[in-house]
Amino acid sequence: MKRQWWHEKVAYQIYPKSFYDSNGDGIGDVPGIIEKLDHLAELGVDIIWLSPIYASPLADQGYDISDYYSIDPRFGTLKDVDRLLAEAHKRGMYILMDIVVNHCSDEHEWFKKACEDPDGKYGKYFYIVDRKEGEKLPCNWRSYFGGPVWDKLPGYTDKYYLHVFHKKQPDLNWENPELREEIYKMVNWWLDRGLDGFRLDAIINIKKALPFKDYEPDRLDRLSSIHAMLHDANGVGEFLSELRDRTFKPHNAFTVGEVFDEKPEELPDFIGDNGYFSSMFDFDAHVFGQSQKGWQENYDITPDDFRECIFRTQKKIRDIGFISNIIENHDEPRGVSRYIPEGECSVTAKKALAAVYFLLRGLPWIYQGQELGMENIRLTSINEVDDISSVDAYYTAISAGFSEKQALRLVEKYGRDNARTPFQWDGSEQAGFTTGQPWLAVNPNYKEINLEAEKKDPDSVFSFYKKLIALRKSEAYKETLVYGEFAPYLASAHNLIGYFRRSPEQTLLILANFQTRPVRVPLPEKEKLQGEPVEKAALNTEKNAEGDKDAIKLVLHNRKEGEAPEIVSENGRQEIILKGYQAVVLEV
Repeated sequence: MKRQWWHEKVAYQIYPKSFYDSNGDGIGDVPGIIEKLDHLAELGVDIIWLSPIYASPLADQGYDISDYYSIDPRFGTLKDVDRLLAEAHKRGMYILMDIVVNHCSDEHEWFKKACEDPDGKYGKYFYIVDRKEGEKLPCNWRSYFGGPVWDKLPGYTDKYYLHVFHKKQPDLNWENPELREEIYKMVNWWLDRGLDGFRLDAIINIKKALPFKDYEPDRLDRLSSIHAMLHDANGVGEFLSELRDRTFKPHNAFTVGEVFDEKPEELPDFIGDNGYFSSMFDFDAHVFGQSQKGWQENYDITPDDFRECIFRTQKKIRDIGFISNIIENHDEPRGVSRYIPEGECSVTAKKALAAVYFLLRGLPWIYQGQELGMENIRLTSINEVDDISSVDAYYTAISAGFSEKQALRLVEKYGRDNARTPFQWDGSEQAGFTTGQPWLAVNPNYKEINLEAEKKDPDSVFSFYKKLIALRKSEAYKETLVYGEFAPYLASAHNLIGYFRRSPEQTLLILANFQTRPVRVPLPEKEKLQGEPVEKAALNTEKNAEGDKDAIKLVLHNRKEGEAPEIVSENGRQEIILKGYQAVVLEV
């Protein structure tokens, strides 16, 4: 793997609508992002990805783009974006925008023209088929948001268009070279403007398995999950390599793909040295326990399951490329509410989760509010929910026999609104997000969980993320934590997550006790690390004393000062005693 400029960076996702409102209208905006850049600089962030801010009717919160060249006035103007780029670059930061090219909005000029003339130029930009009354639909795929992927073309009774997401998000026909040229022109326009790269939304969906056909139904609606089609779809690489060569590569742009359903043998094609993207997100843990039948069939992920997921990805990727490591994003519930067992979501547990994922091999991403340990929000009614996929899941659960209360509990656990509640800046009204009425309710726990309070607390989640970022960037550990190999440690121990990061000159051991009770963990024997026997192992919280080559150095831990772990010796073997949810980084 060739080393790249972005390997040593730390990345951060902003959901602009909920980040910071500069004008009091209740909606976060680009000037608000500019105003808070220094917060990200203080944290240690280098790369910033913005969820969509293009012109949009917001049927799917901006992922339905009506004009790729314009900024939605709710978020600001192109001049604001130019100023954001300038201010970010001044601070040594890089800006990515979300690009959504599997589909556009039904209010995009292309789709309007397709409706005027379905057989003309713009009709061929989409998947439009003829269907007479009573005839079968071309396929039985279920859209990601529920229901068939086919809807009547506006103004027609005998023509249908394809949308694998919301009906206001018609799919673009990538088989059409004219459409692809329009996409490349637009991507280059943004890169020429000074943008540093893109996150590519739902990009695997641009290749359909054609001709259209039915798959085995998996619910009572007699429809099939879209994933069945994606499993059959071959040839997406032809589109992605052309996109890379025509746009990203000439600009040396950083790109990260939202990629599901990739085939293992395709990994080098996606993120190898000449991959379609610079990186791609690891979703193994995020999809764990999900059922195609609906949220009512999901099951919880345990600490052991989480370990298995992240270790499987690390082993799979190896030195092929750089994976992007996350515990949450705008489409997921809050990571601390998902990966920490219910009732155990303490500050210490949140910091243990942070240490475990952040120090894996790959590019670490932080989603806004994650650095505070923001949590899922409680609900009293489905009417409080904005997210269209959550509403669909709620009614799917009810149709499966769940009560309204039980269905609402599922939305609390899995809903996308959890990550979209406004950023909690301080303990003032509306958490300091806006002086107006926020577009989505603020989590009531903002009095306890907010940036202003956490900046004053050296033991807060925010302070710990700063330490993790500083550690990864430090000259003493950068080579190992960025480029070092990954190796599991005690991979079958219950509720323990442990792994090595190794470089030729250094070995670090990351350990986390993912439970409330203390545990004794055997430490690796020296000969297994360096081929030399060791007679003693001492825990040294300072720099190793000169000549004490066998000392074990405590680099970082997640509990309060004075609560460092102990090392004991039993039967000639060293063990470390980890308190509940204690995480440590050891130089061994």
